[in-house]
Amino acid sequence: MEAEDISSNKSIVIDKVFMSKLKIDTYIGMLFSNLVMFFVILTTGVVLNSAGIKNIDTVEQAAKALEPLAGNTAYLLFAIGIIGTGFLAIPVLTGSLSYIVAETFNWKQGLEKKFTEAPGFYLIIILSLVAGLSMDFLGISPTKALIYTAILYGLTAPVMIGIILHICNNKKVMGDSVNGKGSNILGAITLILMSACAGALIYFQLT
Repeated sequence: MEAEDISSNKSIVIDKVFMSKLKIDTYIGMLFSNLVMFFVILTTGVVLNSAGIKNIDTVEQAAKALEPLAGNTAYLLFAIGIIGTGFLAIPVLTGSLSYIVAETFNWKQGLEKKFTEAPGFYLIIILSLVAGLSMDFLGISPTKALIYTAILYGLTAPVMIGIILHICNNKKVMGDSVNGKGSNILGAITLILMSACAGALIYFQLT
């Protein structure tokens, strides 16, 4: 019994340390991702909008539009940015989709597993990559696809935030790790703001 209690206490300590590190990692990741996004929006507004460029369909056009800011190095800088984003986004997006599908159908999952150990998980990754590559051959503008995807995310965000808040305050699901007062206040403010933005988007599109 004593050995079991010691093992249980060690497990609790490890979980607390893991959650603490995970929280720090999340805060740092959100901080830098929002900083990057802020400067992307700022650059777009200052460089592109001021030049009257409001419709970009290709990567080449985007690089060309940055010439007033970056000069002759615009193409090089944009290429480096696109390649870096690809290395980051491809494993994250395809991996996230694969985990969602695998968990939904209770398949074996994990990038640490071999293909033979989790075939369904890796097939989703392959299919999503093929679908993404096929867009270019089907004549679908990747830039417009990104814009429409962002709009879809914006419209569905209030629903997702509401579901997350509900789950995080459900003791049957979270146990003693339910949301604190501060998290609920920030979550409620975010829900209200995102709902207002989604409503404004629909209103302006219709009018």
